[in-house]
Amino acid sequence: MAQQSLSFQGVENADQVNRITTALMMLDGVESVEVGRHGAEVEGKARREALIQAVKALKLGIEVK
Repeated sequence: MAQQSLSFQGVENADQVNRITTALMMLDGVESVEVGRHGAEVEGKARREALIQAVKALKLGIEVK
């Protein structure tokens, strides 16, 4: 199973963490997600670009790398 890491800047509270977690878990190919204020660890077959776009689509003003 592939694991990918994302880095965040601008996550300020638990609500944002929960919204990011939900958005990533909804993607096809994602098996598990651990999200914190500074990033996420994602296991599964989802493409990195799809993960980044899912976070950006929330329009939380978060920078994702």
